[in-house]
Amino acid sequence: MELKDIKAIIDLMKKNDLSVFELERDGFKLKLQKGAGEQTVFAPAVLAAGPMPAAIPPALQSGAATPTPAPAAQKSEPLKDIVSPMVGTFYRAGSPESPPFAEIGDSISEESVVCIIEAMKVMNEIKAETSGVVAEIVAENGKPVQFGQVLFRVR
Repeated sequence: MELKDIKAIIDLMKKNDLSVFELERDGFKLKLQKGAGEQTVFAPAVLAAGPMPAAIPPALQSGAATPTPAPAAQKSEPLKDIVSPMVGTFYRAGSPESPPFAEIGDSISEESVVCIIEAMKVMNEIKAETSGVVAEIVAENGKPVQFGQVLFRVR
């Protein structure tokens, strides 16, 4: 990776008010983090059968919308989280005119595309990697998301 690419990433972080950026490609790993005062620890994104622990500080979730629970989400059954595998901008649909990839109440499979995350002007389709019914849409359309941030909850 060249210095101009790293500078472009830093500009993207400033533009989207991101505090952490991580990239791993072909044995090269880059982690950029704003501020040296606080130390943030991220665990690898793992989709578990139960809810994900609150490992993401509230300051990093500033781009998250107020959760929109489905009426059936009031049950005590555990929800599975679909988390962001990268830092970028969250989009629910392929274009502003297109319908969202997933709505509350939709059945999804492991291969279902549930959203797009734009990172460095590249649109990345995000697959559910779990099956079930969408119970909650946590991220807000068009807003920045962090690595490991919950995007959807599935029952």
